[in-house]
Order: sequence, then C-alpha cells, then structure tokens
Amino acid sequence: MANTSSPNGTGDGDLQPPLVSGQDGSKHAGESGLGRSISFGIAILFLIGVAVYAKLTLGEAAGAGFVVFAAIIGAYMAMNIGANDVANNVGPAVGSGAITLLGALAIAGVFEAMGAIIAGGEVVNTIRSGIIDPEMIANPDTFLWVMMAALLAAAIWINIATAMGAPVSTTHSIVGAVAGAGIAAAGFAIANWDVIGRIVMSWVISPMMGAGIAAFLLYVIKRTITYQSDLNAAAMRWVPVLVAFMGGVFGVYMMLKGFSRIMKVDLHTAVIVGMVAALLTYALVKALLTRIGEVENSKTGVNRLFNIPLIFAAAMLSFAHGSNDVANAIGPLAAIVEVTRSGGAEITQAAPIPLWVLVIGALGLAVGLWLFGARVIRTIGSEITEMDQMRAYCIAMSATITVLIASELGLPVSTTHVAVGAVMGVGFLREYLKTNYDNILAEIREHHAGEERESLDRFMRKFKAADIRERGIMLKALKAKNRARAETTIISKRERKRIRKLYRKELVKRSLVIRIVAAWVITVPSTALIAAFLFFTIRGYML
Repeated sequence: MANTSSPNGTGDGDLQPPLVSGQDGSKHAGESGLGRSISFGIAILFLIGVAVYAKLTLGEAAGAGFVVFAAIIGAYMAMNIGANDVANNVGPAVGSGAITLLGALAIAGVFEAMGAIIAGGEVVNTIRSGIIDPEMIANPDTFLWVMMAALLAAAIWINIATAMGAPVSTTHSIVGAVAGAGIAAAGFAIANWDVIGRIVMSWVISPMMGAGIAAFLLYVIKRTITYQSDLNAAAMRWVPVLVAFMGGVFGVYMMLKGFSRIMKVDLHTAVIVGMVAALLTYALVKALLTRIGEVENSKTGVNRLFNIPLIFAAAMLSFAHGSNDVANAIGPLAAIVEVTRSGGAEITQAAPIPLWVLVIGALGLAVGLWLFGARVIRTIGSEITEMDQMRAYCIAMSATITVLIASELGLPVSTTHVAVGAVMGVGFLREYLKTNYDNILAEIREHHAGEERESLDRFMRKFKAADIRERGIMLKALKAKNRARAETTIISKRERKRIRKLYRKELVKRSLVIRIVAAWVITVPSTALIAAFLFFTIRGYML
C-alpha cells in the first residue's frame, strides 16, 4: 500500500496540455505547408553555402570536386542529426513547460555548435567503433566510395525517421551504413561481428537501463516530496539535494564526455570536479530557496523549482552531444579528406579533423535542429507520455547516469535509446501508481459498504490530506477493523483482479512506443542495405 498518490488526491494522472511548439501555442516554421517549403529552401541554401565554403577552402587541390560533394553529404547528415538526435536533450524540458520550443532551439543550437567546435576533438574514429577492417580495402578509391555511401545512407535513414517522428540512434545509423558499404566492397569477412553483436545487445540494454533509473528517481521524488502532506517543507528540504545531485553528475559527465577530447581526464579527477560542483550547487540552491521563502504548497509550485536546473541540463547535454556525436556526421568526411589529401597513400583507422570540417558539422547540427527538430521534440516531449518538470529532471538524470555507467563498464549504449527508454520508464511508473491509487480508493469504498455516506466522505477527506506514511497506517487500521467484523466479507482475489482491471490507466501511447522500437530494430539492417545499394551505384558511376 505504499504506492499511493500525491496528497491532493489526484493520483499520478494529472495531465498537462499537449506540446504544440512553444508555450504561446504558435506553430514552428516546419509544421505548416508554407513553413515546410521555407525550411527546405533554407536547407538547400545551407548546402549550397557548404559547397561554396568547401570549394573556397580547398581551392584547386587534387580531388577537390569529390571532397566538395562529400562535404555536402556530411552537412546533410549533420542536419539530420540535429533534427533527430538533439531532441533527446531538450524534448523533456520543452514538454514539461520549463522552456519554450523557441528557447530550446536557441540553447541547443548554440551549445551543440560550441561543443562540436570547442571540444569536437582533433582525431575521430572514422571506421566507427572498429565496425570494419579498413586494411581489407586495398584500393583508396574504393575506400572513398565506401565512406561516401555510408554517409549518404545514414543521412537518408535518419531523414526518414525524423519525418516519421521516430527518434533513432544516429550512431547505430552510421555503424550500420559503414558495415553495409564495407561488406558490399569486400565481403562479409570485413565486418567485426563481435562489435555488431554488442550493438544488437545495446537495443535492450540502453532503454532498460534508462527506464529503470528514471522510474527509480521519479519514485524517490514522489516519496520524499509529492507524497508528503506539507509539500513546501519537503521541497525546501529535498530540492537542494536533488539539484545538487544533478550538478554533481553533470560535472562528472562534462569532464568525461564534454571535454575529454581537449584534455585528458580520468574518472578520479572527474568525480572530484563533480563533488565540488554538487557542493556549490547545493549552497546556491539553498540560498536561493531561503531568499524565496515558501513556495506554493502544491505539485505545481514544486515543479517550478526545477525550471532553471532543466534549462542548464539542456545546455550541458547539448554541449556534450555536440562534442561527441558530431563525429557521426563528419567522421567519414574526415576520412575522405585525409585519403584525398594523402593521394590515397594511406587508409587509417583515424583521421585528423580540419577546422573547416568541424564548422560544417557544427552548423549542420544547429541548422537541422532549427528547421526540422520540432517533430521529434514533440514526440519525446509530450506524445509518449505527458511531462512535467520533475519527470523531465528524472529523464535528464537517467540519460546522464546511464551513459556514465555504461561507459565505465564498456557497454555499448545509445543516448537516443536511453533517453526514450527513460521517457517510457517514467510513463509506465505513472501508469502503475495511478492504477494502484484508484484500486486503493475502490477498496476503501468496498470496506465502507453498508455504512453511511458521511462516514466514507470523512475518511476520504482525511486520507487524501495525509502523507504516504499516514495513509499506510489508515489503510491497515481500516482492514483490521473490517476483519474484526464477522459480518464483513473480505474482498476476494477475483474481485481484486476485477477492480485492478476496471481502474487500469494507460498513460503511455503504446502505438507510438511500438513504432519507435520497430525503427530501432531495423536501423542497422536498413542503413546497411541502403549503403550497399549506394556503394554499387557510386562504383558503377565512377567506373
């Protein structure tokens, strides 16, 4: 009986208005027919600008024409990553109302670009995760065709997924594409099947870890804050702890994931930085709450305390994402540039990234997010399950903690799968709590059968005003009282099952979950097939 609802008696099913695109309800440019036309027009102009920029940078160097074409495809890939993958970082914050869509686009666009340019790194593993053995491709021209086909195939697949509103893993997309193009070029022996097996395993690991951690954090928040009769006192005591925990975790995350490419940071140093960040955050939040005084003694009042932390979380996650996942867009491009520059003299696992290539990737992330990101932001922010600030906090924390744990254990996880799994975990926990609460109310009514209506109403008012501990005591006393009454019929197991079924609530959109999971499962094989087809097409044209 511990899993009851908030003291106001509404359970966990209180809903917020669905996300449109901003808190003012205005539509994003990409949502109307005219808006889509404008967005596509701007995208085309951006790609033309990339071509001109690449040509001016390369001049009359050998193979410049081929590299310019590759730069266009790399920019196209970066735009698709911006439109799809970045939604993981800002979707929950937008859906909760902590920030408008316009604000999220501005924050994520700026910090994604900053992360890519400042901490994008000097070297990127272009044969992603060792998915193929480049030594089995002796001909440099064939290697270039493999990279070109992989880059275009991944971009096309992510574009399709974005149009469907399905968040997919951009890392898995490029991995599948490189594998498919590599197999088409040199046979199945070129593929590292152990790595591919670990990637398949991550389809289960990523969402399960994300869902479990997010659900656990949300339940802790409910037990410590929203299930208390005095929400204001509980918030004053626990919100500084929760936000400090976020500050500490993000301190570690930023050191290991955000700045790891520009400075060497070990786990011990990162943890020390995280502890300092947590202490500073706690002191700052505690002082701020002391100055504010009391907050509104309701769930809405407590939720507002998480607005600023969620904005910072969106910014930090975007920076870290830009520094890491920009490689998915420009890794193959960097390989093409390096092989072309060396005249085909060497095909290496890693290639230095020229600044102009980093700029293309950074701008592509921002442009794609701005033009086409609203669809996937809506999916994550409000369509899977309704969002508020506390739920968004749990999702952001779950994504960060899961990635850190997985990295240290050497487990392959997708940030997209983790984030979406966290959203699902929060939604399914809400379903369980809401259904359980309604079952409890139904049992209370059954236990009061035959008594005057006033007696039931009096008990219900007291029960809804009590905190979770007091509710447990009241329920035990009620059951003991009814067991002591010989004439009372105890509710049978069959009747309990009927009650549970009657009051079952579905707060997660099943059809959307199935569609997203299906997109995850077919990402690697789909990009592999597309890349293989494109490789044969490019080879046929070039030969």
